[in-house]
Amino acid sequence: MPWKPDYLTAEQAAEFVRAPGVDEEELATWCTAASRAIDKRCNRQFGKVDAPQVRTYRRPAAYDVVSGLWLLEVDDVQDVTGLTVGGVVLASSGATLLPDNAAADGKPYERLGFTDYPDGPVVVSAIWGWSAVPAGVVGACKLQVSRWASRRDSPYGVAGSPSDGSEMRLLARLDPDVHTALAGLSRRRRVG
Repeated sequence: MPWKPDYLTAEQAAEFVRAPGVDEEELATWCTAASRAIDKRCNRQFGKVDAPQVRTYRRPAAYDVVSGLWLLEVDDVQDVTGLTVGGVVLASSGATLLPDNAAADGKPYERLGFTDYPDGPVVVSAIWGWSAVPAGVVGACKLQVSRWASRRDSPYGVAGSPSDGSEMRLLARLDPDVHTALAGLSRRRRVG
């Protein structure tokens, strides 16, 4: 799976929206746009790099009184195979992957914890990303593509009828059901 993949294929989208007349090239564009909108909404992406990559983190670590650790936000990582911090294997580096129990909960590690303040930039090598795209992300992508596919036939972003009192403006934001599907998958802020 690549970094920042499309979470839905045009074929899957066509099947979901039940729109046999819609061009698959157009659906592929919507799939990409919906995938990037989900990334932006969640402040993360759900792909994975194929091999370990080195990344440098210059943002200062913040002290957490509860854990007694200096915390540094890093990109998501679920596969800790070959993970190094400052060129040293994780187990010998003195760093702790957080949150605790992330692997057991099917979540990625998002932070490194240090007992001493990490002076200078922290260089981490890891297989960044998610082992699999969460089902909620795929579902959210289907809903958003479906919304755009049906909007294609609506008059300039207005659905319903003013005379029947059912007029509704289609706003330039993600579908509310997409927000629900993505609950619990957002980060506070973007890393890097």
